[in-house]
Amino acid sequence: MLTEERWKAILEILEKEGVVSAQELSERLKVSASTVRRDLTQLDGLGRLVKVHGGATVVDTQYMTQDMSMEVKYGLYREEKKAIGTYAARLVSPKDFVFIDAGTTTEMLVDSLDEKRAIYMTNSMIHARKLSRKGCRVYLPGGEVKQLTEAIIGGEAADMIRNFHFTIGFFGTNGVNIECGFTTPDPQEALIKRISLEHSKKAYVLCDRSKFNVAAAVSFAGFTDAAVITDRVPDRKYKKYETIVEVMK
Repeated sequence: MLTEERWKAILEILEKEGVVSAQELSERLKVSASTVRRDLTQLDGLGRLVKVHGGATVVDTQYMTQDMSMEVKYGLYREEKKAIGTYAARLVSPKDFVFIDAGTTTEMLVDSLDEKRAIYMTNSMIHARKLSRKGCRVYLPGGEVKQLTEAIIGGEAADMIRNFHFTIGFFGTNGVNIECGFTTPDPQEALIKRISLEHSKKAYVLCDRSKFNVAAAVSFAGFTDAAVITDRVPDRKYKKYETIVEVMK
């Protein structure tokens, strides 16, 4: 079993049970105890769970201090991200000017898009290549390229985005939390997200269920500033919000 698959399985078990022992994880995942301990240590460092003596538990709010690599992100919740992206792609109309944020879930949106008459802007080099190959008209702001995600960040990109007004925008997030809103670990990425979201007439945050009750270092929007498209909501306290769409109930 690949590392990404184990991490997804561990997080799903914790989501259902709240607490789990390292021994139980070792037996259920059919891996060594040392592998489980290493996984728990890494996930604890990423703020995805709380490692305790003999196992792991979840808390109401998990804090994330650093971002995962793209390789790890690609392996987590692939089917859920695909369903989210497919749903979001149907919201794009021929006359739209669309902003698409960097990220693996928004990349699933790009993969599902077939509307070539709309105009697109993205701060992701990956997304821009894919949109261009589809025959879409796409704008890419200038600025610094973040090596971890291939996202374009920095003041130059922010200044360019300020000049545009989007009819619809799609955004990724590292955390969704009622109190903290939508968050990301990187202040420069937060700046790009904040400005482009503020310049979007309609804004949607695309995220799988693992992002709920997570808070990263920097908020880029309040919880009610954008609608949320997710596979399903893991916590009933979010159910009262009409701005959340679940695509895999």
